[in-house]
Amino acid sequence: MIPLQAALLAAGLAALYFGAEWLVRGSARLARSYGVSTLVVGLTVVSFGSSAPELLVGVVASVQGESDVVLGNVVGSNILNIALILGIASLLRPMKVELRLLSREIPLMAAVSILLAAFALNGVVSRLDALALVVGFVVYLWAMTRAAAGEPAAVATEFEEYQQVASLSPSSDRHWRDAGMLIGGILALVLGARLLVGSAVYFARLLGVSNVVVGLTIVALGTSLPELATSVVAAARDEANIAMGNGIGSNIFNILCILGVSGLIRPIQVAPELMEFEIPAMVGVAIVLLPLAWHRHRLSRLSGALLLLMYVLFTWVLVLRAMH
Repeated sequence: MIPLQAALLAAGLAALYFGAEWLVRGSARLARSYGVSTLVVGLTVVSFGSSAPELLVGVVASVQGESDVVLGNVVGSNILNIALILGIASLLRPMKVELRLLSREIPLMAAVSILLAAFALNGVVSRLDALALVVGFVVYLWAMTRAAAGEPAAVATEFEEYQQVASLSPSSDRHWRDAGMLIGGILALVLGARLLVGSAVYFARLLGVSNVVVGLTIVALGTSLPELATSVVAAARDEANIAMGNGIGSNIFNILCILGVSGLIRPIQVAPELMEFEIPAMVGVAIVLLPLAWHRHRLSRLSGALLLLMYVLFTWVLVLRAMH
């Protein structure tokens, strides 16, 4: 039984990764074929498409009543996106941080993290709280697409170079392929989410640890594979805006959209241990990123090392708490 569940877990992770890739590519090409600008595609389809695994896992877990997995996945993914992924990316290549990220996206990420902590104080993210999160996401999406038109030309050029727009250029004879890739990506994400949630819950019970711990570790790491791949490749290509924007945008998406949609399906119960350590750690990582990025408007290798150290310490404390 254990080898079978391990195989299902691996299959679920693979389905989530390739499903996100197909979803992003198919939807981006379709959007480009209808005249949507490359920058808008990057700010919406690509950024949020990389968070599609978290969304599908959250929806499936909510339907199955596994609210611990939902919240653990979001909290773990948000810590991982900043401390691990941006830590690795800035170690590979120090990243210049645009003023727009310092003045807008990073403070917003910290604000929505604090908002989640406030909602969780009474032990539940209610449907009313979830509705407020979804409304906030809609407003954020509207504001972001409007702001795309005013982005500096250098930002648009950077995204175009990263995405290799030739592969996204309109081509009417390939519409059916793009639509097929989009549908295939959605199906793969649904299948991967079901496999991952089921296997994660199985191993949690087998090992005697809580679903929260599994959500914070295995599920969070598995659903963050697209963000990890995107940010590391972007950093290696010296595309700092893509690497930074992907991680920060995904964190905002995780809280506003994923928890919002999941909480509308079923109110999310907040385990007491999450309020003792994990949620404060998520808020702390979001706040710490601002002074690290503000210094000389760049994330240096030293900053990357500090972020990685924070993730190692977080994981170590998590394991110690699970053992007790």
